[in-house]
Amino acid sequence: MTEGIIGKKLGMTQVFREGGLSEPVTAIQAGPCTVMQVKTLEKDGYQAVQLGYGAARQRARKRAKGKEKEAPKPRYRREFPLAEGEEMEPGQTVDVTLFQPGDKIDVTGTSRGKGFAGGVKRWNFRGGPKTHGQSDRHRAPGSLGAGTSPGRVFKGQHMAGHLGAERVTALNLEVVEVDADRNLLLVKGSVPGMTNGLVLVKKSTRGRQ
Repeated sequence: MTEGIIGKKLGMTQVFREGGLSEPVTAIQAGPCTVMQVKTLEKDGYQAVQLGYGAARQRARKRAKGKEKEAPKPRYRREFPLAEGEEMEPGQTVDVTLFQPGDKIDVTGTSRGKGFAGGVKRWNFRGGPKTHGQSDRHRAPGSLGAGTSPGRVFKGQHMAGHLGAERVTALNLEVVEVDADRNLLLVKGSVPGMTNGLVLVKKSTRGRQ
């Protein structure tokens, strides 16, 4: 079987473990996904499986008389590596039973976009002094570190700019609960992305022997 699945972040809630301990969890609708294509060493040079998830948006069109309605195509397609010796076939279904409570996973998503942000918010700058007459320097970036020589600003300096909307992976998260009837994964802690955002869930390789 593949070691990953496509899903959708539903939001956060909490579960109560033995002893009444409250645990914050993120609910992920993981799958079901359909195997669209299988990559092989002989043909493609590597082993992987392409999964499809969700239904593509359909445009209202007039169909030709007597023409059969086409099967809905998946909205998302993503590739996951296939372990050596494993075999899968197109049309096969991958669902949330791929994981078990206690498993460690990596979740990849697109972080929340926060637009243009200053240095204090974007890079955790402390800001300027609050006293001695400096009334308008509280959130200023300060010196950029370049003097008469070389007389320019070096590339890569931490400055104000676009924040968020980047591909982010949360590593080594714990699966708290698996609900196969509703295709739900409850994952300890937070995962990147907005509500209803696409996420990729993979079995973590950290800590493996």
